[in-house]
Amino acid sequence: MAQRDYYEVLGVSKSATADEIKSAYRKLAMKYHPDRNPDDANAETLFKEAAQAYDVLSDPNKRARYDQYGEAGLGGQSYGNYTNVNDIFSAFGDIFGQSMFGDMFGGGQRSRGPRSRKEPGADLRVRLGLTLEEIATGVDKTIKIRHYRTCSTCSGSGAGSDSGYATCTACSGTGEVRQVSRSVFGQFINIAPCAQCSGSGEILRDRCKSCEGEGRIEGESSVKVTIPAGVRTGNYLSVTGKGHAGRRGGEAGDAIVVMEEIEHELFERHEDDVIMHMTIDVPTASLGGTVTVPTLEGEAELDVEPGTQPGSTLRLKSKGIPHLNSRGRGDQLIEINVHIPTKLTSDERKVMESLRNAKNFTPPDQRTSSGFFSKVKEAFS
Repeated sequence: MAQRDYYEVLGVSKSATADEIKSAYRKLAMKYHPDRNPDDANAETLFKEAAQAYDVLSDPNKRARYDQYGEAGLGGQSYGNYTNVNDIFSAFGDIFGQSMFGDMFGGGQRSRGPRSRKEPGADLRVRLGLTLEEIATGVDKTIKIRHYRTCSTCSGSGAGSDSGYATCTACSGTGEVRQVSRSVFGQFINIAPCAQCSGSGEILRDRCKSCEGEGRIEGESSVKVTIPAGVRTGNYLSVTGKGHAGRRGGEAGDAIVVMEEIEHELFERHEDDVIMHMTIDVPTASLGGTVTVPTLEGEAELDVEPGTQPGSTLRLKSKGIPHLNSRGRGDQLIEINVHIPTKLTSDERKVMESLRNAKNFTPPDQRTSSGFFSKVKEAFS
């Protein structure tokens, strides 16, 4: 093909950048495109010549060999086998964007065919309240949801009979309409979904009376879910196909079940530990003993050491919340308070009077305590 210098063909200097080479080729391709020059027999030759030059100069390796040895340095492979214009479209159409060798010169947008009349349904969010006891053990729940269900009369099609749908006359069943326009650059073809049938290619002539052609109706369903132990507020489960049914037979969405912890009257959750407050009597706090403590799974025995102080925190190992998706569980923490009676019988008063001045029942003098000044210093530092 081309015998002229490739830089001369594209009209660029030998120091031209890759962008300058691409821009020059684009201009020549538009200028000599055969569709724009139907009466010029020489246009196709010039168009192919420009493609040959661009093929070499746009490739850094080919360009380097060409600069050093000329066309001979390409070993007979100076350009692709561009025997026709379509070969060039396939090789270089991408540098012009989507429309250069398509819409602009008559290729047009590709037809996608009719769309499905079925529309997918939306997901549905459901909040599920759980007690800490349920969270600690895991639980199976059946929940009722209100959502769009598939119409049983028409089985979701929306049609009142087997012949309820007819071919759309506006698009002849293709689901698309085309508009052709011409300009100095060639022929433009615009393809858009048919407005009459919304791109489905079908028109609903006979609507189902139960759902008015929607293919779905409002209703209530029961959904069973298995909640694993250890969940917390904000965790969720997705139940496939239990959301809103789609229009006219479309696939149903999912039911998204979001967990919410119900506030407990005794326990407060901190991560996977649970905390409770417990009041014990003075003798038990002084002498020690065993007390019965409520837990999330029944009752347990708690050992109280002699001399346990108000505000102390005792621990029951592994009586908290199981770790979600892993082994082990948290602890139960018991914050101790000591009950001080407000009313005493005469016998009780005598006992307490006898203890008033007992050595071990007399608190240390805070003013002379070795820790008093250090605590004051810490408080004001």
